[in-house]
Amino acid sequence: MRRDLEHVEVPDAEAARERAHGVVVAAYGEREAIPVRRRPLRLAAVCAVLAVAAVVGAAFSPPGEAVVDRIREVIGVKRAQPALFRLPTDGRLLVASDSGVWVVEQDGKKRLLPSYREASWSPFGRFVVATKANELAALEPDGDVRWTLARRGVRFPRWTGTKSDTRIAYLTSRRLHVVAGDGTRDGDAGGLPDSQLVAPAWQPGKGFVLAYANRFGRIRTFAAGRGSDGWSDPAQSRPLSRTSALEWTSDGAQLLVAAHWRLLRFDARSGAPLNVQRVVGLQAIAVRPGSPQVALLRRPGEVSQVVVGGSVVFSCGCELRGLMWSPDGNWLLVGSPEADQWIFVRPETKRIVAVSNVSEQFRSRSFPRVEGWCC
Repeated sequence: MRRDLEHVEVPDAEAARERAHGVVVAAYGEREAIPVRRRPLRLAAVCAVLAVAAVVGAAFSPPGEAVVDRIREVIGVKRAQPALFRLPTDGRLLVASDSGVWVVEQDGKKRLLPSYREASWSPFGRFVVATKANELAALEPDGDVRWTLARRGVRFPRWTGTKSDTRIAYLTSRRLHVVAGDGTRDGDAGGLPDSQLVAPAWQPGKGFVLAYANRFGRIRTFAAGRGSDGWSDPAQSRPLSRTSALEWTSDGAQLLVAAHWRLLRFDARSGAPLNVQRVVGLQAIAVRPGSPQVALLRRPGEVSQVVVGGSVVFSCGCELRGLMWSPDGNWLLVGSPEADQWIFVRPETKRIVAVSNVSEQFRSRSFPRVEGWCC
């Protein structure tokens, strides 16, 4: 009798499925946001949503099964690891959380650099530059401090150079600064105008050329080695609004700029605009090490997508945040704050390695931020 019922056609099954899906998604969207520290309640809320999906879906099976599957996609990746046991490839991470900056080894071992809030690796990963509210500091990965500078509102430290000659760029509350890797010769980069809240980017190579966005929405470069301005985007071009990222290509020939659903390319020598690509819902960009490929994070609608070479390599019905390549260029790392997961993606095979409970592992109420992935 039960087998016979399984083959009975449910009247208006497709419409029933859509109604059930609408009810469940509405319930999920109206859920109350709960801080990470109250994880048991948040998990209970998620389970309640799944229970609603299961009850509604059971009345309209098999369409109801699709509802449950869609809700699981919203929550995060299935079969995720409960902890970061190891990275999927060689390298070390820098992770910023409410408790400080963490150095994460390839085998999963973590070390806390307390009180710091932003950080980046030095060339070759020998040191870390980190910030507090009014301090810039150079440290060894084990936490030993090499030097500090007291500056107001320090943000976005970025280190570049060779084994014998390095520079660090950073923003203060009003200016762009460049300082030598040993903490000497700190200056405000020749009196440059106020910068937008977007991280500056060093051009690959030995010239110490820095790209940044000024307060007027124009992209400019500064030749730190010569202590002089480089180019700015042509005066006849319109200022850019909502610039979110600056990235140089691996060969240093082009500067990529993400600005309000547009990906712009500028010539490194002249600053002339080369190409403008509209990318609906563009959130972040990441240049693949040693390759001309660029990974895009976009959210054109309700679904977030990671795109490499024009192909979607990962998608999720939730917010995704941050985008970073591994040093060998084989893996991408992206975060899902709603699911409290990190998702490692291998673009060529679309293999996924997901890690849950990220906030708890880094003692953070807010979702931790990956600041760097180094050798």
